[in-house]
Amino acid sequence: MKRTIGVSFLLLLLLSCSLLSLGSLPGYAAEEAPKKMALDSGDCVKCHASQPADIDANGARHKTITCQDCHSGHRPTSKNNIPQCNQCHEGKPHFDLKGCLGCHTNPHTPLAITLAANLTAPCLTCHVPQIKQLRDNKSKHTALFCTTCHSVHRKIPPCTQCHKPHSAEMTVQNCKACHKPHMPAVVTYSADTPSKLCAACHETAYKLLTASKTKHNALVCAFCHQEKHKAMPKCQECHGDKHPASIMAKFPKCGDCHKIAHDLNNWQTTTAPAAHSASVAPAAGPVKIKKKKH
Repeated sequence: MKRTIGVSFLLLLLLSCSLLSLGSLPGYAAEEAPKKMALDSGDCVKCHASQPADIDANGARHKTITCQDCHSGHRPTSKNNIPQCNQCHEGKPHFDLKGCLGCHTNPHTPLAITLAANLTAPCLTCHVPQIKQLRDNKSKHTALFCTTCHSVHRKIPPCTQCHKPHSAEMTVQNCKACHKPHMPAVVTYSADTPSKLCAACHETAYKLLTASKTKHNALVCAFCHQEKHKAMPKCQECHGDKHPASIMAKFPKCGDCHKIAHDLNNWQTTTAPAAHSASVAPAAGPVKIKKKKH
């Protein structure tokens, strides 16, 4: 019995040695460990069709990178291969915001932005000049949220979305000729602004000017009122000192003789000059009543 067990053990040992020696012979190499295969974007599209299609259609700069630039691994070897946005996007105040997917709902179409209502703070990380204009020039617009007007990113709404035009003839383009949306109360205009736009608010002055028979009739409103809105220029700025100093001292206001610039020299009635105090008769004294004698 012992001899039999010893022979069996010896045979098993010889067989093991033979197999080990075969591994060193050509054609009998030991089985190697499987190599780890690397995925490329061509492999990703085989299962993930919609994401590459989104990038092709509206991927912006994400078109210039591969799937593996963001998704460095894949399950099961990688438990979580969904990256954080600041993995690539850094160095600007906007990239420090939390909850990127609140606006950039689909990272494969990063510029297709969905804005929540009553939003301002995130907008200010990029749109600095606009908020400066709003805060430096107080108006009702200053109290609004950015998304009150810009409900869609980069959408510039027409002024008539909230405001009625000054006249039925005014268009949306006319609004911007005088009003900047982030500082609407600061009215500015070019020197060639048509007087018809001014007439929407200043109708009386416009009618008088167009009916005038003087050279002022040929001028646009902005020719005289060019410094700023509601500016009242002095006649001398164009006409100089036309009269001797003694006349100007007696009549310091040009309108005393020439009426108003919009209706120049058009006096409808002639008013007699006021009487001087020397020509006025003195008032009669108290009348004494004599008593009759009985």
